[in-house]
Amino acid sequence: MRNIPSALAAEFKLTETQVAATLALIDDGNTIPFIARYRKEATGGIDDVTLRELAARLAYLRNLEARKTEILRLIDEQGKLTPALRADIEAAEVMQRVEDLYKPFKKKRATRASKARDAGLEPLAALILEQSLTSGKPLQFAADCLNAEAGYDTPELALQGALDIIAERVADDAAHIALLRDFTRKRGSIVSVAADPLDKTVYEMYYDWSEPVLKIPNHRVLAINRGEKEGKLRVKVQIDADIAVGLLEERVIKRPSIFAPLLKATLADSYKRLMAPSLEREVRSELTERAAADAFRVFAKNTESLLLTPPVRDARVIAIDPGYRTGCKVAVLDERGKLLDYTTIYPTPPRSDAAGAVRTLKQYADKHNINVIVVGNGTGGRETEEVVADFITRSGADIQYTIVNEAGASVYSASKLASEEHPDLDVTTRGAMSLGRRLQDPLAELVKIPPKSIGVGQYQHDLNQAALDTVLAGVVENVVNRVGVDLNTASASLLGYVAGIGAAVAKNIVAYREANGAFTDRKQLKKVPKLGEKAFGQCAGFLRIGGGKNPLDTTSVHPESYAVAAEILKRIGVSPCEITRGGIADMAERVGDLNALAAELGVGLPTLRDIVAELQKPGRDIRDDAPPVVFSRSVKSFGDLTVGMELMGTVRNVVDFGAFVDIGVKQDGLVHVSKMANRFIKHPSEVVAVGDTVKVWVSKIDRERGQIELAMVRGK
Repeated sequence: MRNIPSALAAEFKLTETQVAATLALIDDGNTIPFIARYRKEATGGIDDVTLRELAARLAYLRNLEARKTEILRLIDEQGKLTPALRADIEAAEVMQRVEDLYKPFKKKRATRASKARDAGLEPLAALILEQSLTSGKPLQFAADCLNAEAGYDTPELALQGALDIIAERVADDAAHIALLRDFTRKRGSIVSVAADPLDKTVYEMYYDWSEPVLKIPNHRVLAINRGEKEGKLRVKVQIDADIAVGLLEERVIKRPSIFAPLLKATLADSYKRLMAPSLEREVRSELTERAAADAFRVFAKNTESLLLTPPVRDARVIAIDPGYRTGCKVAVLDERGKLLDYTTIYPTPPRSDAAGAVRTLKQYADKHNINVIVVGNGTGGRETEEVVADFITRSGADIQYTIVNEAGASVYSASKLASEEHPDLDVTTRGAMSLGRRLQDPLAELVKIPPKSIGVGQYQHDLNQAALDTVLAGVVENVVNRVGVDLNTASASLLGYVAGIGAAVAKNIVAYREANGAFTDRKQLKKVPKLGEKAFGQCAGFLRIGGGKNPLDTTSVHPESYAVAAEILKRIGVSPCEITRGGIADMAERVGDLNALAAELGVGLPTLRDIVAELQKPGRDIRDDAPPVVFSRSVKSFGDLTVGMELMGTVRNVVDFGAFVDIGVKQDGLVHVSKMANRFIKHPSEVVAVGDTVKVWVSKIDRERGQIELAMVRGK
């Protein structure tokens, strides 16, 4: 069987030693964030993204080997396992190849061929395939194989039964399948037509569409699939059947015989009836899997960028969730997201009470010393923004405002979690609070929302939801653990993503905190119900305690390395309390030769580097490296836009064909990938990420459809 560590090492361009150590850590129950951060010596510094890919690939290869073992057993029990077949199965590198080899031996429901075999027509089928007879008539040989009881009481029926056996045998042959699968991939086209040509839908561009299987991009695969699912499109894989049958003839018909015409007809039947439908399904499935994998990658990258949006610290916020008929919900929050006040204002139609809204905003701004106003980008957002901008201008107050993407706010506000957190508030007030908090600390707030609901995906609702949840949960877990979590303020939602904890233990941590007061030492975690020694080892380094007994608890230094950190501080003559005063700026100079120090202290060099870096800048927030939030806008409505106008915007979503940019109006503008740079761009993610601030020019405005085309290169 296959050597899995060797295969993974070759595939990921790692050493077998690295892979073996990593697999041992995974099999021992260690989490990916823990391995990535605290076991660099063992893995050679493999990052968390690669570790997840390696773990997923490991699971696939182990499943593959298990399936090979099972299939070998099943075929052997039938007494049909030859040395050559065993070698082919053991050498297979993909599940599809294994299943192809097993297909002739798989128990099937009753077929025309199985009925013919049961009637004893296999010798006639073998005679036809031998192709040695050059004289006589096929029916005279078939006449010797009649079986009236089984329904083959004429030469014609017996001959057809034998040909049915041949058709199925050809269709089950792994080599034939592989040849025609490759032919279909390389020469096939995806063809779509309208289910109703008179029906005006968003799929009109696909009403008469054809594109080679090899060239169709992933986003079009997903779009066509959705159109088909909604009953707007009919889709098929188009292939030249005559060429496909000709390929079978080259493989099966070896010499002239009296059966040659019958064999040709049988091969055509085998292809069209038994092979083409399954090959079409396979190719469609492969395209969908490829497109889904790409969508997962795009979604994961976008989600990561969104979660890494820097928090706006010390923001005292008025958050407004805009609307029309029911008004705009207002929530006032202090710097830590605590609700101070809430109400409803009506600056939008039908009431259009801008004056009343301004009075309320001024009252709250003065009373609570507000410095930021947040407006959701949903229905009524433009009119609300105008009132907010006018209020700030007229009042002269030192207040900024910004637009926040509402995606997922309604999902959270109506969730069980929101009800548990704020049982006395209605869903609309919870929604406004969520908007304000996602400005103050995007990561802490967005983890409360299912990742697929936060508006940065590509056809996410058409994807395998279980697989999508797994991918996105991994992204959130990576980000949460890279950023770190304040043990004394984090919600159960945030704590649940910390390595080794999970939802149930997260709730126990919060309950313990509420019953016993703030944590003052990481070791207290061991007193939390169901948080054992193993879980403590996984999570401790990612949880921060400010103002506790041990200054090292404010850092990402793992408790297992406290002795090393203490020895380093002792050697350079620095008190541990200096860590809480902003760190030791000249740490690197004081420590000197890290290689020599690592040898002296008996610690790995990667771990030592991490400790020194953390002591130099303890608790550094990696989100501070991201682009800052953009405050206030100059454009207020769609009508203000003109072609050629230069604007600054925020990237809200990145997809295969471009990026959607918020430029301050209700509708985001699209920058097509061809308008992102003066060079070839394979994917928009090479240039932009969610949350980036970009300069754009308006290149086209479709006022009827409400669509805006933008360019990041002037003149495109």
